Amino acid sequence: MIRKLEFSCMICPRSSLLELSRVTRWRVALLTCPSLIVNPARVGTVTGSDPVYSDEKMQDELVEWLEEQEYWRRNNGRDHVVFAGDPNALYRVLDRVKNAVLLLSDFGRVRNDQGSLIKDVIVPYSHRINVYNGDIGVEERKTLLFFMGNRYRKDGGKIRDLLFQMLEKEEDVVIRHGTQSRENRRTATRGMHTSKFCLNPAGDTPSACRLFDSIVSLCVPLIVSDSIELPFEDVIDYRKIAIFVDTESSLQPGYLVRMLRAVSTEKILEYQKEMRAVKRYFVYGDSNGTVNEIWREVAQKLPLIQLMINREKRLVKKDSTEPDCSCLCTNQSALITSL
Repeated sequence: MIRKLEFSCMICPRSSLLELSRVTRWRVALLTCPSLIVNPARVGTVTGSDPVYSDEKMQDELVEWLEEQEYWRRNNGRDHVVFAGDPNALYRVLDRVKNAVLLLSDFGRVRNDQGSLIKDVIVPYSHRINVYNGDIGVEERKTLLFFMGNRYRKDGGKIRDLLFQMLEKEEDVVIRHGTQSRENRRTATRGMHTSKFCLNPAGDTPSACRLFDSIVSLCVPLIVSDSIELPFEDVIDYRKIAIFVDTESSLQPGYLVRMLRAVSTEKILEYQKEMRAVKRYFVYGDSNGTVNEIWREVAQKLPLIQLMINREKRLVKKDSTEPDCSCLCTNQSALITSL
C-alpha cells in the first residue's frame, strides 16, 4: 500500500518545532512489506502453478511506481520517509530506497551503506500482549525470570538454545518453547505479568517485540545482546528500565540467576516506576505515544537531509567503489551495562 501525505499534516501536533515554509515542501511515501500480515499462499499448497501473492513482485512494482513520481525524482528520494519496520520489509529493493529516511526496527539485516543512526529512525515493534494495568510491586510476581518463545533461531539467535539448556532447570525460572498462537499469547501475558524479570535474547535479528511486551508488562527486561539498537534513546535512558548482559557473560553457569537474585526489591520497584513513566513511547495507539515520537525524531533530521540534498546537487558524479559519505555508518556498539 502506498499513501502520499503532506509532511506538515503528519506532524501538525508538533508543527511549532519546524519552520512551516520548510515543512510544506515535504512529501512522505509510507511503504511497508505486508509479507507477515498477508499470509501468502505457497507453491504446492494451492491449485495452480502461480502463488496467489508474491511479496517480491509487490516490492518491485511498488518502487517502480515510486521512482516514476516527480517528488521522488526531485531529490533522489532524500526527502521521503520509508517505513520498513519488519527485518524482511523491502529487503529486495532496499538499495533503491536507501537515500530516504528509513524507519527500521534494527540494523540486523541492513548494510552500513543502507542504514544509519544519523539518517534513519529506530522504531519499536507493536507490543503483542495486553498492557499490565496493575500497580508496581513484586508481591504478585512469584517468578524470578520468564521467557516464552521459539527456542531455535538462526544467526545471533542460536544463543537461545544455550540459554534454554542453562536455565530450564533453575528454581523460580520459567523458560518455554512456544510459537505464535492465541493460546501461547495468553500464556505469555500471564507469565510476564507475574514475573520480576523477562529474558530478552537475540533472535534472527537483534530486536524483537518481546522487549516492548516486557516494558508494558512492567517486567524488567533482561537483554542479552552484544549489539542492539533501541528506539528513542535521545529521551529514554534504557539503563533505568532494563538490565544489559553481554553474550559471553550470560553463558557462564549460574551467572544470570545469581545476578538477578541479588537485585533488591527496592531496585525492582525503581525499574517498574521508570517503565511505567516511559510506557507511552511504545504504545502506537496513544495520541502522545509512538507515532508522535517517530515524527519528532524525523523532524530532528531535517537539517542534515537538506544538507545532503544541496551537497548531492553540486557534486560532480564520478565512479567510486567507496560508500558515499552520506551513509554515515550504523552503530556497531557493544554496550555492556551492569547494575
